[in-house]
Amino acid sequence: MLRKWTFRAVIAYLLFGIAVYVYLFYLAGSTVPDHLKGTSVDPATFLNSREIMLSEEYSKIRNLLYFISTPYEWLFYFLILIFGISKGFERWAESTSRLHIIQSAIYLFLLSVISFVVTFPLSYISYRFSKAYNISTQTFTLWMKDEVIDFWVNFIEMFIIVTVLYWLMKRFKRRWWVPAWLLSIPFMIFMMFIQPVVIDPLYNDFYPLKNKDLETKILALAEKANIPAEHVYEVNMSEKTNALNAYVTGIGSNARIVLWDTTLEQLNEKEILFIMAHEMGHYVEKHIYFGIAGYIILTGIGLWITAWVMNRLVRKKGAELKITAVSSLSSLPLFLLITSVLLFAASPITNWVSRYEEMRADRYGMEMTNDKKAAVQTFHDLTKSGLSQVNPPYLVKIFRYDHPTMLERIRMVEEFKKK
Repeated sequence: MLRKWTFRAVIAYLLFGIAVYVYLFYLAGSTVPDHLKGTSVDPATFLNSREIMLSEEYSKIRNLLYFISTPYEWLFYFLILIFGISKGFERWAESTSRLHIIQSAIYLFLLSVISFVVTFPLSYISYRFSKAYNISTQTFTLWMKDEVIDFWVNFIEMFIIVTVLYWLMKRFKRRWWVPAWLLSIPFMIFMMFIQPVVIDPLYNDFYPLKNKDLETKILALAEKANIPAEHVYEVNMSEKTNALNAYVTGIGSNARIVLWDTTLEQLNEKEILFIMAHEMGHYVEKHIYFGIAGYIILTGIGLWITAWVMNRLVRKKGAELKITAVSSLSSLPLFLLITSVLLFAASPITNWVSRYEEMRADRYGMEMTNDKKAAVQTFHDLTKSGLSQVNPPYLVKIFRYDHPTMLERIRMVEEFKKK
């Protein structure tokens, strides 16, 4: 039985990988429609032939790595369950201490280490391709530093979650998902509050915008939008990437508008002001609060489904999966497997909502600046710096794109009429 399950799981993964490769490299198209050729959305009008070739190559490789990485994670969780590795970690943790909190720490550390080792090859391949296509500027040492920071940040977050979650499972048996859902809300808000001031600085240096003349103009936009902003921050991303970005992070008094230094170096003032107006659009339209509401709803549904599936699988297949009870620490890979599958299945919906909000922010940016030329040039520069596709394949768009495609964004700008 063990050999049969393993064989089927590995074959299913390989067939999925082959299907994705054929779709991305042979079946899916990414050219713009014929009636848009020669317009501002056509890559041939703002990229040279080499840049077009590189963007196609890099986008296909990046998308392939994404689509094979997610089920690779599922395969890993499945195999450590049926081979009894998870059960072995649980026995080791229980033999070390009688305290639940110590057992959780030991078990989670062992699981985290083996997960890091198993997924490292795909992470390294992704890094090497990003480096080869001149997207990443990181040295291997700096990249490994970020990987190690990721490991410990994720371990600490998961330690808190797992310790509380499995205590609730023992305490409430079948209805554990209800208090877990309720406790996830303040935890999520707390993490959003400390993200800009505790976690983000572990990876990069943040400081107030050095260009005070530009900051004055950005703050004037903020005042026009009734946003109580006092500072704009920049972050030194040039030591890591050539890509461009700006974003809003945090909530309440810890909310920040952040510009990458690559954006400041590669874009002109009008383009930067358009980007800032876009980010202000998220604030004005309260997208962060809609995001919190969506998170609460999806988390509740996800935990309910996860609890139902786990109870059913442990009851019927617990012996094969080496799980004696849902509340056993050895069931954690099953919990992670189910939640990962649910997140992947929900991504077309969450990405659609995000794309809608991003398009609204683009429109707000146009309302504030009314500068079509700067907006179109911004999207051209973003495409060039990230070697992204203007019109990605459909499945890539719905599963990966939380922003509208560049074709959609540029067309919106070209057709925009100020109210």
